[in-house]
Amino acid sequence: MSMLHAAIMIPFIIAILVPLLYRRLHRIHTGWFILPAPVALFAFFLGQLPSVKEGETVTSTVSWIPSLGIDITVYLDGLGLLFALLITGIGSLVVLYSIYYMNKSKEAIHHFYVYLFMFMGAMLGVVLSDNLMVLYGFWELTSISSFLLIAFWHHRERSRYGAQKSMLITIFGGLAMFAGFLLIYVMTGTFSIREIIGQAEMMAGHSLFVPALLLILLGAFTKSAQFPFHIWLPDAMEAPTPVSAYLHSATMVKAGLYLVARFSPIFAGQPEWFWLVSGFGLLTLIYGSFRAFRQTDLKAMLAFSTISQLGLIMSLLGLGSASAFYAGTGESLFYTIATTAAIFHLINHAVFKGALFMVVGIVDHETGTRDIRKLGGLMSLMPVTFSVALIGTFSMAGLPPFNGFLSKEMFFTAVLNILQMDILNMQTWGALFPVVAWVASVFTFVYSMLLLFRTFTGPLQSDKLERKPHEAPAGMLIPPVILASLAVVFGLFPNLLSYTLIEPAMASILPNLLSPGDKFLVSIDFWHGWTAEIFMTLGVVGVGTLLYLWLGKPGKLHRVRSSRLSLNGAYDFGLRSLEQGSNRLTGAYMSGSIRHYLLYIFAFFIVILAITMIRTPGISLTSANYAPVAPFETVVAIVIILATIAVPFARSRLMAIIFTGAIGYMVTLFFVLFRAPDLALTQMIVETVSVTLFLLCFYHLPKLRKEKTALRFKMSNFIIAAGVGVIVTLIALGALSGKSFESIADYYLKHSYDLAGGKNVVNVILVDFRGFDTMLEIVVLGIAALGIFAMIKLRMEAGAASLKPRIAKESAETGLHYAKSNDVILKTVSKVVIYIILTFAVYLFFAGHNDPGGGFIGALATSAALVLLSIAFGVKRFETVFPIDFKKVVAIGLMTALLTGIGSLILGVPFLSHAFGHFNLPILGDTELATAVLFDLGVYLAVVGVAMTIIFTIGRDN
Repeated sequence: MSMLHAAIMIPFIIAILVPLLYRRLHRIHTGWFILPAPVALFAFFLGQLPSVKEGETVTSTVSWIPSLGIDITVYLDGLGLLFALLITGIGSLVVLYSIYYMNKSKEAIHHFYVYLFMFMGAMLGVVLSDNLMVLYGFWELTSISSFLLIAFWHHRERSRYGAQKSMLITIFGGLAMFAGFLLIYVMTGTFSIREIIGQAEMMAGHSLFVPALLLILLGAFTKSAQFPFHIWLPDAMEAPTPVSAYLHSATMVKAGLYLVARFSPIFAGQPEWFWLVSGFGLLTLIYGSFRAFRQTDLKAMLAFSTISQLGLIMSLLGLGSASAFYAGTGESLFYTIATTAAIFHLINHAVFKGALFMVVGIVDHETGTRDIRKLGGLMSLMPVTFSVALIGTFSMAGLPPFNGFLSKEMFFTAVLNILQMDILNMQTWGALFPVVAWVASVFTFVYSMLLLFRTFTGPLQSDKLERKPHEAPAGMLIPPVILASLAVVFGLFPNLLSYTLIEPAMASILPNLLSPGDKFLVSIDFWHGWTAEIFMTLGVVGVGTLLYLWLGKPGKLHRVRSSRLSLNGAYDFGLRSLEQGSNRLTGAYMSGSIRHYLLYIFAFFIVILAITMIRTPGISLTSANYAPVAPFETVVAIVIILATIAVPFARSRLMAIIFTGAIGYMVTLFFVLFRAPDLALTQMIVETVSVTLFLLCFYHLPKLRKEKTALRFKMSNFIIAAGVGVIVTLIALGALSGKSFESIADYYLKHSYDLAGGKNVVNVILVDFRGFDTMLEIVVLGIAALGIFAMIKLRMEAGAASLKPRIAKESAETGLHYAKSNDVILKTVSKVVIYIILTFAVYLFFAGHNDPGGGFIGALATSAALVLLSIAFGVKRFETVFPIDFKKVVAIGLMTALLTGIGSLILGVPFLSHAFGHFNLPILGDTELATAVLFDLGVYLAVVGVAMTIIFTIGRDN
């Protein structure tokens, strides 16, 4: 595993360690202990600047699922490095800021930092992944961690609403993007972004090319809050201010911009890409800027400002794609100014908007309000905060000498240059580009001035403030001061970024415009003479000042409007309609009867499989390959059939359980006859534990009452039962009649020892060849066990008052206590038998890799022994002698299995790959050891924990 892989993993490791640190270091703010991690990551990526600046790329691969072409490949080029520096650099400042913003005594800050570092790791995974599937996984993880951060104050209804809206919209876009990735794979046969870029020319003529383009843009637009998907971002401002400063100004909302930039080498030469990216970007720019200056909440103003600025950068990426139309000609470099401006403004926006969000957080923290109508006169009371706000707002407004002025001038240059394109009717529609850009810049100037002067100048309205305003503590001021300082430095010395960050990122976005060894010319200067751009800026300042003076009064700006016809109204109506419709649909078939649910499931099962068999060619129900049926096999089959028929006619539940157990044990006998010892052992122990579980369930079941039922009721049961039996039999016969593919069994038999070091093929498949399946299965078992525990616990707590008298009455009447025996013989025998069973279980566990057995079978045997002990002496007595929380055992087992798989990745081999070898051990001599036993240990612990959690939850004495 390379340092790049480690850089992605470190935030996740910190997220795991935070709860431990929080418990042990609760007197000190947890942020101080985890702050060095993002700082170290920032320093690491900063150290990559010299090599990336020279055009080198750093790449490393860890094999994951090579058969599907899915590897964890990290790729650091100019674009990835730029985003990695933003993620870790601003992340470091946000952690420092949150130490002073978040109250550790009143808020669950350990949860906050877990979510924050999950997000940081996910964002690094997005911008450094070369594999589309891995990128998608991290992409969705950013949505999930963002959901958790926005809903951090979950006691607030608006926080929950904003979190849900952001997740629904961004995950919808993520699923669309995932479909686009799959279409790209169909076209190219690879998930590697670098390899896909190499096949860009071949893809352009494919019928799936435009659908893939549209789906990927849908993912980018939803993530980067482009119109009309922007509606989630203002509601996301319910998150704590450090979250807004990090996610919604510098990182998450720019993931969509990253996606567009990363895929520009593939799609930039297409008219659809140019018009959609630049068009939606400009529409978002003007809409966001217009809505921003109509807000009364400072964070809402910054939210719409962020939407506007994201639209500006998106439009620049679209305009920059125009250079692809002239690839190979001298004119192509004429249009790269847009891409230069996009990258430069992306950096500038992260700097000044991050500072402004922190300023708003300080104002809210120190005054108790963000309502611009209640603020004013804070300049003299909060001079440092005012200075940072002045730099940030002036930079956002595009005023000199700050960095925003330079990138805004470059934006004007880009929209003016695009008029000179001689294709796509730019002479007609292209005129809208500079007009929209100028009008939006006017609105940007207005809301920037409103934010600054309405907050910090004018009279102080102390009676409207919740707290007496004063300057924030130094630790809270340091992060925004650093960002504001960068805004000044990047404004006065812009070429510090030209060939360190901007040019390498341009080379990643527009690689086809450069010859090997060449570089883009990037020169950013304040003065180019009296150009059109300067006059556009003067017009922005003049008209913006007039609008600010004319419309600056709240009565004219902030009139309440109905939201029924708005996009938010449409979203709420659509969500409400979906909920109501789903409730009606669900209510139509969710009757509360398990029998009805089983009827639905089995009926669907019968119909779908029957249709599949009918429509599948080559299936025959006759074959000469059937083995002859021996007489004793016939006898076993008849017993199974008779026991099955007897179950519905049983007059008591006890008899029904006995008949059911007889069926299971006869199946065990079948496995013995068919020479499948592993299956026979598993079936036998599972049947034993299952029968015990059925008996324990007696306690929770009402008395069995035989009622006369309608003939239709009986016939429906009979038809479904017969249908399932017939269809399964037909499938089995059809599967034996002919095979469409060569059986994989021979491969397993041939390679179980030389590839996995085990002679027991069944166990080798479980822990090695299909180890990933096994791990997911024990995860499902763990979830099921916790679900059963939660349901039973809630039921017991809800009915505790009425349940305990009934238990006491039943105990007094019968003289028995549930799950406890008074049989002296059983108690005496169990003390001996339990050691025999446990010894056998240990043998099964260690013998499983080469002989019948394994972790799963050994766990079931252990569970059977523990169940016997608990029945003989009572669950409470067992828990007193052995105070084991089996839910924790499940967690330890899952973690053991997972860490075994991760250990493979550290050694550079696929997930859950195992190693084995022969070792000369003392006393034992030549002994074969395999790492698979560690994974099997995880399975063993998880299964024991699951079985005992379920049984003890159901069978615990009350």
